[in-house]
Amino acid sequence: MTTIRYGNKSLELAENQSVLDCLNGHGIPIPYACRTGVCQNCLMRATDGTPPAASQIGLKDSLRLSSHFLACACRPTENLDVALPDDALPSTHALVSGLELLNHDIMRVDLEALSPFEYRAGQFINLVRDSSHVRSYSLASVPRLDKHIHLHVRRLPKGRVSGWIHEELSIGQRVEIRGPSGDCIYLPGKPEQALLLIGTGSGLAPLYGILRDALDQGHQGPVRLFHGSRDFHGLYLMDELRKMERRFPNFSYFPCVSASHVPAGFVAGRVHEAALRETHELKGWRVFLCGHPEMVKQTRKSAYLAGAALRDIHADAFNVSHA
Repeated sequence: MTTIRYGNKSLELAENQSVLDCLNGHGIPIPYACRTGVCQNCLMRATDGTPPAASQIGLKDSLRLSSHFLACACRPTENLDVALPDDALPSTHALVSGLELLNHDIMRVDLEALSPFEYRAGQFINLVRDSSHVRSYSLASVPRLDKHIHLHVRRLPKGRVSGWIHEELSIGQRVEIRGPSGDCIYLPGKPEQALLLIGTGSGLAPLYGILRDALDQGHQGPVRLFHGSRDFHGLYLMDELRKMERRFPNFSYFPCVSASHVPAGFVAGRVHEAALRETHELKGWRVFLCGHPEMVKQTRKSAYLAGAALRDIHADAFNVSHA
């Protein structure tokens, strides 16, 4: 039986149990957000023993060499002494400068960082409610175009952080943010490359930032954005995106509705299926996928089979269970 030691507690791991699940199951509030090894909010450090290599995927070399690991992905095969990291994602504070409902369940949150904060459109930050409630939100803003940081937060049933944001957060309130992190970003250098952006729900947030970033930098290749929801009411920023479509001849916007009733001017069907119907040959394309994890997983595979190179498929899957 493998044992982990945290502080003065020695705990036995169940078969195939992660360090995160073991600690949280014993009432030890280790922060987490995505539970998929992406957000790095559950970063910990082994003070004795060697964490498995699978728990260090995606970490910087400096963190791996100092025995840091992701607790959600750590299923050790030897005893470990573990601790919270001395140096996790950079932390700063910000003031809430704006709150605006974009549709019935998505709030735009504007944050004014109180110290220099460098990021790229499409990355994400961790927003801290308290030590036990930290969630990842993608950045919809573009540093050179927007004065403040913009998040799109969807309210989820019983969401501990999203509910707090929608019901209690107020303009002028001071909050802690950590990051940024993530590589779902636009990289210049191939201005003629075709771009395909596919998102569901608040997955539009990083895509909106990536889109504006690319077009502002003079991207010349075709850019297609497919944003999907079950019904019309789940979509948002439609007016802004249609204005951009008129302004930039290389940009096309496809609002998708999967319900049985589809209003005129909208695309019928699930967003990833509609996108691949419209763009069935993806050789040479760069693909960005953001939103529901199952959609991202399916579309990543489909995009690869349609010819997109794995290095050109960028994904940001949203965890929908704990927000």
